[in-house]
Amino acid sequence: MDKVQSVIRRKAEAGRVPPEAAPMTAARALGLALAKAAQDGMALPLRVTRIEERRLSLAELPEAIEDRALLAVLEGPAEGLGLAAIAPSLLAALIEVQTTGRLSPAPPAARRATRTDAVMVAGFIDHALAGFEEILAELPEIVWAGGFRYASYLDDPRPLGLLLEDIAFRVLQLDLALGQGGERTGGLVLALPANGRGAAPRPAAGANAQAGAPAAGSLADAKRWSKDMERVVLQAPAVLDAVLHRLTLPLSAVLALAPGAELPVPLAALEDLRVEGQGGRLLARGRLGQNRGFRAVRLVNEAAEPAPAAPALATAATEPASTTPPRRRAAPPPDIAPEPAPQRAMPAPMAMDMIGAGPAAAADPAPEEHEPFAMAPLKMGSVF
Repeated sequence: MDKVQSVIRRKAEAGRVPPEAAPMTAARALGLALAKAAQDGMALPLRVTRIEERRLSLAELPEAIEDRALLAVLEGPAEGLGLAAIAPSLLAALIEVQTTGRLSPAPPAARRATRTDAVMVAGFIDHALAGFEEILAELPEIVWAGGFRYASYLDDPRPLGLLLEDIAFRVLQLDLALGQGGERTGGLVLALPANGRGAAPRPAAGANAQAGAPAAGSLADAKRWSKDMERVVLQAPAVLDAVLHRLTLPLSAVLALAPGAELPVPLAALEDLRVEGQGGRLLARGRLGQNRGFRAVRLVNEAAEPAPAAPALATAATEPASTTPPRRRAAPPPDIAPEPAPQRAMPAPMAMDMIGAGPAAAADPAPEEHEPFAMAPLKMGSVF
């Protein structure tokens, strides 16, 4: 019988129209953002027990702030300033959880907030304000509620009259329960300029697309998105490889490679260096030399300055890997100082010397006694 009644009850409940969700307000959004910031940042359960929203003048604002509260000055759009006042009980709980990892049932004695306290709760404030802004992104309240972050703190409310503008403020006052069972309590007051200076609400996803009309502010949004995308793309790392020479070796020669082994590199490689991107794609050609004591690669115009043809040495497929090619001399390339033949393996930093570097780079005197691009074997373990 109970099973039959249970089935009938489920069918009846399935036919009911679900109640509409409560509309989102700024006060409700702030409570959700505070709870998420406390849970994500400190694993501290937090819930709102009372919310009050009102408008106050600058002269009335100090009356809403609890004694010994930490006063965090917030900076927002168009140089607007707001205030977040954290009650001593909430401040003590936040500091206690961050320092000890737990929340004791009894609150400590109230004390005056310090700069160290402000530094420790600044991340919690910014996290909560970011979540507050995200929840209200598509609502009209975002104009006055969005864009604020922690800037500094005050240990005395008396300078507020000089620091903040003499305008009306929207004040959200919350009473909070902290801990798994709500054994600790606290309070927070958020005061922001009533006349918003922030961005317009974000269009609801799909609302204008379904109506077939362009979204409000779509051109500005597209430009902003394009700039943001360009900034992100231009900051992405791009790996370029400067390839001096490639060899084809038999497997036996590869297995025999060890530090000190010599690989033949033709003279033409010094003046026909390849700059390759992802997948070995040729991006530019260059010449190897030095600039101000550093090894350098000068990029060349391949059409205007073709690499000189030079007979390549016998490949390593027909000669042992340790074959030392004969030493030859070649005239140093123009606009770049010659590089002395390496005497021993030693690391040297790379510097990129582009075409058109200007007279400053060309004015450096070249070494007096240097051997021009002489052929030298590349030793395993050496660093270019």
